[in-house]
Amino acid sequence: MKLKLILALLLAAVATNIQAQQERDQNLINSEKNGWEYEVRAGINIGGATPLPLPVEIRSIDSYNPKFAGSLEGIVTRWFDTQKQWGVSVGLRLENKGMETGATVKNYSTEIINDGSHVAGHWTGYVKTKYSNTLLTLPVMANYRFNNRWKVRAGLFASLRLDGDFSGHVSDGYLRQGNPTGEKITFTDGKTATYDFTSDLRHWQWGVQIGGSWRAYKHFSVNADFTWAFSDIFKSDFKTITFNMYPIYLNVGFGYQF
Repeated sequence: MKLKLILALLLAAVATNIQAQQERDQNLINSEKNGWEYEVRAGINIGGATPLPLPVEIRSIDSYNPKFAGSLEGIVTRWFDTQKQWGVSVGLRLENKGMETGATVKNYSTEIINDGSHVAGHWTGYVKTKYSNTLLTLPVMANYRFNNRWKVRAGLFASLRLDGDFSGHVSDGYLRQGNPTGEKITFTDGKTATYDFTSDLRHWQWGVQIGGSWRAYKHFSVNADFTWAFSDIFKSDFKTITFNMYPIYLNVGFGYQF
């Protein structure tokens, strides 16, 4: 009797699951007929925050590491014509953007922490920088589909910073306090001083995004998107670093279309 009851419950659960799956599939089919598409994407961001053009204070870039910067995104696209050539997409993307660089600089405006005190001035020597941001990004894109395999897109994005870091250290050089002719503080023989401008990072970023997709299989695609933020990574009242820095990244990854 117990075995029959268990079998009956299992059969009922399977039947319910099959019916729910059929209803979900039918809803997706109806949405597709009405010009709607749903997709999830995963990728990695490669790039960094850079001044444009490179200022004279930065004499050389000695090292660069993009670090691991992943992204996960959900996208809804609405096609306007029956051929599905023109459409608009809206996404919601959780992502990380970061880099680690080493540079040789001269008369570089900064503020270091030396023996527990903040000292502002102009640094000449080596600078190590770590930058990372966790962002919630909303892209709004115009889409054009060439055929069943290829489509391109372009639009704007806005990002809210959820977490971030901009810090590092200086070594093998000297700091002129206050101005380029101020008192000289030397750091040699492995001596370093740290700096941290995390609290000065901007909360909002916005910019342009351009990308394309190649559909490898019926549901799977390969994607590439270039993003360029038009806003400086720092708040407008931050003057310690005298030039603007703009996040420029390439995101590559794959997607699944429902």
